Amino acid sequence: MSPSRPVRATVLGAGSWGTALAVLACDQADTLLWARNPAVAQEINGQHTNHGYLPDAQLPAVLRATDNIQDAVSHACAGEHPGLIILGVPVAGLQALCERVASLLANSKAPQPAIVWTCKGFHHETGQLPHELARAAFAAFPDIGLGVLSGPSFAREVAAGLPVALTVATADERCSQLVLSALHGRTARIYTSQDVVGVEVGGALKNVMAIACGISDGLALGTNARAALITRGLAEMQRLGTALGGLPETFAGLTGLGDLVLTATGALSRNRQVGLAIGQGQSLDDILASGVTAEGVRCTRSALALGRRHGIELPITAAVCRILFEGLSPQEAVIGLLSRDARPESATPSD
Repeated sequence: MSPSRPVRATVLGAGSWGTALAVLACDQADTLLWARNPAVAQEINGQHTNHGYLPDAQLPAVLRATDNIQDAVSHACAGEHPGLIILGVPVAGLQALCERVASLLANSKAPQPAIVWTCKGFHHETGQLPHELARAAFAAFPDIGLGVLSGPSFAREVAAGLPVALTVATADERCSQLVLSALHGRTARIYTSQDVVGVEVGGALKNVMAIACGISDGLALGTNARAALITRGLAEMQRLGTALGGLPETFAGLTGLGDLVLTATGALSRNRQVGLAIGQGQSLDDILASGVTAEGVRCTRSALALGRRHGIELPITAAVCRILFEGLSPQEAVIGLLSRDARPESATPSD
């Protein structure tokens, strides 16, 4: 392995974000990208493009791809020192992918890699956070480093080489260092944290709040309303996050406020786009049928259920849930939120 690429990195998932992270990593790590679809891997290797997910991006020639997941996992374990595996799949696919990687690692005597995931949300059936799914899948590997990589980021901008700041949250120092070695520098600044729960809750709830802001903008309610939703949405994120064990200060950082502002206001935000369409009168079924995918849609019910389980009131989340799944009109939701009883801004977690 070349001295200029001291880390071996594997990215599993050649969607927009997985591809963008592979582009970022290949600048300073020996990087291999796994694509489930052989045609995608062939396109990346032959044309250095991934038109299906990043239509405007020219990928670096040094980036290699494969459709063989065993080869991809082995790549991260092949060096003298442990490498890094980045799981670039949505929450819906995380458990199955973790279990598949664990089965491949079980037959390997090579140094165990560190593993980080990038998905944002809750398991749609159990309400589990991603780290709970990962820990269960890798329970037979007590020494493996696990973590989450999150923060305000649009894949298209990262793939284009524009600046980005992200946070890796893990209790494993080796995992942090591998992420820093593979990603930190030039166009990316990587911060470290040990608050896995706080980082994951921020990443999940900001998508719900982005839908709410999109609905508000679709109704042309103005920038005052958007600012109020962002601020009170952040309060909901912090309430639920701290109830689940996260640290309050995490929600003032990149994976809380930073990601919320980007997703609630950015033109590239799919969650905001869903909200805009709903505010403009489209139905959720029609929006999803058009091919738009947004993690916030799946996340809303799980977040509301978790809030109820812990006695946490989440009025914006509840309103979004009723709009998406119970036929409440956006206009009625606005009236309901504005007519809630007055209370101090700094209220108790259950308020």
